[in-house]
Amino acid sequence: MSPRTLFGPYGRLFTVPGAVWFSLAGWVARLPLPMLGLGAVLLVEGESGSYGLAGAVSGTLALAAAVGGPQWARAMDRRGQGRVLQAAMAAYLATGLAFVGVVVADGPRWAWFALAGLTGASLPNIGALVRARWAAALEDAERRQTAFAFESVVDEVVFVVGPPLVTVLGTMVAPAAGFTTGIVLGTVGGLWLARQRATEPTATPAPSAGGRHRPAALNAAVLLVCATYLGVGTVFGAMDVVVVGFAEEQGAPALAGLALALYAGGSLVAGLAYGVARLRGTLATRFLATAVFFGLAAQGLWAVASLPLLVGAGFLAGLAVAPVLVSGTSLAESRVPRAALTEALAWTNTGLTLGVTAGSALAGAAVDAWGARAAFAVPALAAAVAAALALVGAPLLRRPALEPVAA
Repeated sequence: MSPRTLFGPYGRLFTVPGAVWFSLAGWVARLPLPMLGLGAVLLVEGESGSYGLAGAVSGTLALAAAVGGPQWARAMDRRGQGRVLQAAMAAYLATGLAFVGVVVADGPRWAWFALAGLTGASLPNIGALVRARWAAALEDAERRQTAFAFESVVDEVVFVVGPPLVTVLGTMVAPAAGFTTGIVLGTVGGLWLARQRATEPTATPAPSAGGRHRPAALNAAVLLVCATYLGVGTVFGAMDVVVVGFAEEQGAPALAGLALALYAGGSLVAGLAYGVARLRGTLATRFLATAVFFGLAAQGLWAVASLPLLVGAGFLAGLAVAPVLVSGTSLAESRVPRAALTEALAWTNTGLTLGVTAGSALAGAAVDAWGARAAFAVPALAAAVAAALALVGAPLLRRPALEPVAA
């Protein structure tokens, strides 16, 4: 595939009025995603000396964000992104800075958890907001697939840039610097996106009382994507922990970053290619096929016995990541009305977030108990479970493409 063939469709996306600016604002607003969790660990450990406390506080923030994101998205579907996003960013900035203040001042521990939870709950799922704008701007399903693939690549870039940035700030400047930078960047990007009213999806007021309605989260296809993404996220969280542990066991901890970068690089390459591919079959078929490919590709991790094998197996596993994420997003987008789209996409990201949290915990316990090499069983099995969930839930996808879902 030539560069012109690969990148041409992506360039044409940005002929859409306002697309350059809402996508760029969304990228800035998403930078805190990998920065806040690691930043909270560096901040809390730096002030308390306890990694256990740091992990618990960071986990509280992540879980609150996973629950709060879809609630903000539901409000935006009803009242518009701009108005709600401004309120969310104000709460996010206030609670985030208050969290930093109470930790630095060595305030009561319960306040650390409370403010971490409030900070996480105040952060909307920016990726869902940007994808909803693309869906509103593009009528053609193939172009929406390309746009979703581009946003998947943006997510990869965020997770490549964010962790090194927050680590440098938190270790070389001050423990609070990384987390605070994430708060500021998220607020700037979020408010920038909120100001772009011309490209936000049309809001749909809540239905009148008295009727029976189901929220987007109960749509069968969305639930299946969420469940599958839970397994996918578990792989993500586990890989971060196991790769670092394995590199340390091999006496080359610096190579952990290279291995993880190639894992992300495989996903980036596959995402770009998948976004412009013209594939046969329904969206449901594509989702099932990519989920099975994801499950099979990760089984190479069982064979990891050296760093070169890790690099190869990691890159292969990475090739399967973006396709399953893009196909799942496309499937969820096709099964809900526009009035519930932002919430539906936010719930799929919640599945990923919960999986990452679970994967990190499971992999950490496995490394301690079995050693890092044996702990590759965690991401390998999680990938297999993700594929199995997609296959078991396949009958749910035989329903009509658009089920009645409340706004």
